[in-house]
Amino acid sequence: MCGIYGIFQLDGKAADPALIPAMGRVIVHRGPDDEGYHADGPCAIGMRRLSIIDLAGGHQPLSNDDGTLWLVCNGEIYNFRELREELIALDHRFKTASDDVAVELKAMLA
Repeated sequence: MCGIYGIFQLDGKAADPALIPAMGRVIVHRGPDDEGYHADGPCAIGMRRLSIIDLAGGHQPLSNDDGTLWLVCNGEIYNFRELREELIALDHRFKTASDDVAVELKAMLA
């Protein structure tokens, strides 16, 4: 079980990044092992993580190489080992050994 939360300001004003850790504290029971957040302009996202695989390395939010795209995700990919090998063969790089879809964003958007 994990928890995803965030803010998107429809009026274009900057999201208050101080609200994100507060939101995470409310759902700490959903992901007691790790938390992370990213704020940029009107959008701020956060993630509480329950670590199952790659206990130390599956930190989120995830970003592409240059930090221009950020995401949080939750789900279980049962054949992630096979998918990982296929993507490595296509020259995609992984940042972790986690099953948390830690593929570079370009692999997901390709």
